[in-house]
Order: sequence, then C-alpha cells, then structure tokens
Amino acid sequence: MKIVIAPDSFKESLSAAGVARALARGLRQALPEAQLIECPLGDGGEGTLDAVLAATDGEVREAQVTGPLGEAVTARWGWLAEQRTAFVEMASASGLELVPKARRDVRVATSRGTGELLQAALDAGAERLVLAIGGSATNDGGAGLLQALGARLLDAQGQALAPGGAALANLVSIDLAALHPRLAEVAVVIAADVDNPLCGPQGASHVFGPQKGASPEQVQELDGALAHFATITAATLGRDVREQPGAGAAGGVGFAALAFLGATFRPGIEVVADLVGLKEALTGADLALTGEGRLDGQTLRGKTPAGVLRLAQRQGVPVVAVAGSLGEGYDALYEQGLTAAFSLVPGPLSLDEALAQAEVLLERTARDIGRLWRTARS
Repeated sequence: MKIVIAPDSFKESLSAAGVARALARGLRQALPEAQLIECPLGDGGEGTLDAVLAATDGEVREAQVTGPLGEAVTARWGWLAEQRTAFVEMASASGLELVPKARRDVRVATSRGTGELLQAALDAGAERLVLAIGGSATNDGGAGLLQALGARLLDAQGQALAPGGAALANLVSIDLAALHPRLAEVAVVIAADVDNPLCGPQGASHVFGPQKGASPEQVQELDGALAHFATITAATLGRDVREQPGAGAAGGVGFAALAFLGATFRPGIEVVADLVGLKEALTGADLALTGEGRLDGQTLRGKTPAGVLRLAQRQGVPVVAVAGSLGEGYDALYEQGLTAAFSLVPGPLSLDEALAQAEVLLERTARDIGRLWRTARS
C-alpha cells in the first residue's frame, strides 16, 4: 500500500514538513506495512521555500535586504543548482509577519527587499526565477521591487518616489534604462494562490489592503494610486496588464512582474508540485493525504489541497484532507472529488491551545484515518 502525504503548512504552528512528519507517524501506527511518501508543499505563501528545499535538496542562501518598513532584514532564498533556478519567497523579505501589528502601515510598506533578493539571484547566475508572492506586507504595485532592480520611478520634479503604494499617486514617468540587464535573459514565473486583478473591487487594495491594516479611506487612496501607476506603465510599455489574472497578488507585485519582467503567472501549488515531483509521487498510490490550517470555500481558489486533489484525480487516487478547522464552503471540495475531510480539534479548545497541540492532533487524526482506511479495504 502506497500513501502520499502532501500537506501545506499550518500557519503559526507547523511547517509543511512538520505536518507531513506528524501525519506519517499517525499512519504508521495503523498501517505499519504501508509505503509512506512525505511530500510537503506550499502554494506561494510563507513556508513554500522550506517545502521546496526539503523536497529538492536545494541550497539555502541568505542576503541582507530592505524590510517592509525600510529596516534591514536577513532574508532567505533557494538555489536549485541542477535546474539553474532561484526560488524567491516574498514573505522572507517583504512579509507581513516581519512587521509587528502596532507598526503596520500599508501606505509606505515597500517590496524593495524582494527585488534585492531577485538581484542576488540574477547575480548568482540564475536562468530561471520563481517568485512566490504570498504573505506580503505591501501594497506598492511592486514599485519597490522594480526600484531595487534598477528602474527609476520619478515625480514631477524628476525625483525618485518615496517608498510605498501611496507615493505612486505622484508618479509622472518611469525610466528603465538601468533595469538589470540579465532580466532579458531569464524566465520569470510568478507563483501565487490568488488571481485577482490589480484594481477595483476585486483588486489588491480592496481585497487584501484591510488584512494589512488599511482603513477604508486608505483602501480608496491606494486603489487610486495603483490605477495611476497602471496608466503610466501602459503609456511607458505600450500595453496594459492591470486586468490580467494575478496582477493584484501581493499588493500588485504580480502586476510589476507581469508588466516589466515578462513573467508567467501560475498557481503556486502547480509550480511547487512540479518542483517537488508530486505527479510522480502519486503514480501508483492508493491514497493521498493533504491539508492546511483552515479548509473552506477559499481552498478551491488555488490552495494546496485543491492542487493535490486535481493531480490525484487525474491518476484516480482518492484524497483525504485534514485541517485545523473546517470553514464555510469546504464541502464544495466533495464536488471536485474529495473523499473526506477531518478537523483536528476533538473538543472545545482555544486557538492558542489548538496551535500548541497541532502535532499531537495531526498524529491522532492520521492514526484514526489509517484505521478507517484499513477497515474499508478489508
């Protein structure tokens, strides 16, 4: 019997690799003879880099870069030598978790550090850049990223714009003469778990701005600034990509990558699944186990369990999902072929208690799933 264990991380609790290990321990108690393939995953947010490195034996590299509020942070990126591929996780350099709640200011937060990681990867000789853009603290349209790569965003006086999305309202011109020369030689892939456009009710500011601390007034201000940035960009490049899927990801970093870096947008789980060989792992499997912190209606919009389900369905492999909680709309996954879903929480628990006990709860739930699976097959 072959079982593939392919979960995402449980935020603020366990990495994807930690989740996979706990599930494997539980399954071994009920199915000691089973071949267990641990394949931790991610969909572009925090922890995706760790999942890729764990599965590919990639090399961790570090760089001192500009954090979301301008302070220096040590960020990590991955080097996959055989593929000449750099894997850059935006959350490591420009992530929301890098900024204490009391200091969050999405009007001035910059994506510059992510651009500095891309520059480091280019200077290291990368021929392919994978940019995972979940978990960002920014809403600057990728302006900081572009500035780090050599672009000049100028106001009416010919001065460089200040950091942050609000400053984009003052943009008059974009000078690309000093843009990093190797960008024309590399393939850039955006890995994200959302496909929102840049502006409007479903755009970066309206949908994700409040999660980063933006007030209703600031949401309107930032949305207008991004729209202005898109207009100046279209005049500069001769094409307008603000409505392309993924342009609104990571506060508009998706827009900058699509417009200026010639990037290809792909759901993060698909990119990661390719890198870690999930399709090959599922070949001949009898069961796949996946999961994330919360399973709900949003899971179908590019989250890890939905990606595992799609790949497993193509190979006729049943899928069981485990989650810290089951939210509204999770049962829509059944219509896509999910066999069953289980919540980890056995009774009344506070969030802090559930996070602290996640490892034990995962192991117990996997053991129970294994016992049920054995009975169903007997």
